[in-house]
Amino acid sequence: MAEQENNAANRFNQLNLQQKMGLAAGVAALFALIAGAWMWGQAPDYRVLYSNLSDRDGGAIIESLQQMNIPYKFAEGGGALLVPSGHVHEARLKLASQGLPKGGNVGFELMENQKFGITQFAEQVNYQRALEGELARSVQSIGAVAAARVHLAIPKPSVFVKEQQKPSASVVLSLQGGRLLDSAQVSAIVHLISSSVPELSAKNVTVVDQNGTLLSASRDGAGGNGLDAEQLKYVQQVEQGYVKRIEALLTPMLGANNIRAQVSADIDFSRTEQTSESYKPNQNPAESAVRSQQSNEAMSGSGLGAGGVPGALTNQPPVPATAPIVAGAQGGTATADNASLSNLQKESTVNYEVDRTIRHTILPVGSIRRLSVAVVVNGSRKVTDDKGKSSNKSLSDEEKEQINNLVRDAMGFDPKRGDNLNVQVAAFTEYRETVEELPLWKQAGNIELAKDLLKYLVIAAVMFFAVFRIIKPALQTLLTMQSSAAAPGGATLETAPEAAYAPPVPSYEQSLQTARQIAQQEPKIVASVIKEWVGGNE
Repeated sequence: MAEQENNAANRFNQLNLQQKMGLAAGVAALFALIAGAWMWGQAPDYRVLYSNLSDRDGGAIIESLQQMNIPYKFAEGGGALLVPSGHVHEARLKLASQGLPKGGNVGFELMENQKFGITQFAEQVNYQRALEGELARSVQSIGAVAAARVHLAIPKPSVFVKEQQKPSASVVLSLQGGRLLDSAQVSAIVHLISSSVPELSAKNVTVVDQNGTLLSASRDGAGGNGLDAEQLKYVQQVEQGYVKRIEALLTPMLGANNIRAQVSADIDFSRTEQTSESYKPNQNPAESAVRSQQSNEAMSGSGLGAGGVPGALTNQPPVPATAPIVAGAQGGTATADNASLSNLQKESTVNYEVDRTIRHTILPVGSIRRLSVAVVVNGSRKVTDDKGKSSNKSLSDEEKEQINNLVRDAMGFDPKRGDNLNVQVAAFTEYRETVEELPLWKQAGNIELAKDLLKYLVIAAVMFFAVFRIIKPALQTLLTMQSSAAAPGGATLETAPEAAYAPPVPSYEQSLQTARQIAQQEPKIVASVIKEWVGGNE
């Protein structure tokens, strides 16, 4: 080993300056190649931190990333800001604590920098912009909304009632990937906007998503065909409720996976109002309430003319009768003073209250008009006895009748409503869902592994090529040239193979020439060597 090291050192010392510089450049290139390959292999995987940032937010985020010493780069086109995958969540939390990104919407901070002498029109425009920005920020706080823009159309107020116009609003939403808004969330956005603007009705708020789909149409059922997602969802909930009720009732008796039930519900979603007015038949007058009563009495006959003593006594009130009135033989009457009546007429009118009932009925929405239930029961169940032996058991007629009655009670069977129930007993067959496995080259884990292996294979191939195709041939060429130059009589490797591999023995003239070259190129080294000789008394 020591001899090989000495030989290598001797061969290196025998190279001239140019050859040494070439060898050093090759070794440096090899180390640079190895370092570059290692750095490429250790390059971090960059992920998206934020996308579609405004210029103001992008500058603030980059400044914060530089302060946190987190590397970053831009995607192609500058549409996204990328950071290493290990710093994505940390960077988002730290930036969120700083209030970044703020978004492109401007809120009421716009009113803080009002210029002196601003016109009323400009002030109104700034207020409307600030209100739109604040509403957009509020809508963006919903989890499924990535970005939002709010446009308000606020008319100029007028003193004339006929010329007054109501404000309106339009909302454009950009939803997160794979996220949707249900009708309740859309209704919440609509009421949020309408409650934030004076005199803005919820009917004048329009909500549209990034695909141009009108989301606010479902809240009032104006979907064109009258269908409402909430109504369909309610029907599904009613049907699933009956299915779960039937299965929960029969599972303890029949066992799990031995019953299948399906329910079809006909729901009435029409809004109906009824007003009815009914009259009762005539009742007993003695038990009825008198509304009004009128009586009229007329009498005529002899002795009923004017009489009495003229004067003040005639104007006095009549003296009570001293004898009762007695009816005459011919329909007349006789008084104590023998006055007879020839005609007596009496009229009496009595009006009773009429019984009347007025009923205003609002029928409930979502009432069940008809139920259709189909139940299939496993006819051959596996039963395990006390000894652990399993056998198939079929249902008896009593059990079938019992199941039928239980399902009727569970569904609330009503023949007047037109309900239908069908219970069938059949042998279940085993069903196994086959899941098609993805081939190895389509699986995500194998794809990532293949990418890593390909990367390292490329690195190894580049290093192999650099070492065995560039550096090694260059070294062999340099050593061959040096050995050829050192062979006596100008012999080459073919003529003097032993001289090519044996260490050359320099002659006195060669040593002298080498010393002269060293003295010319490195005089300081020669001076130091002579100084050591003189000091050592050699």
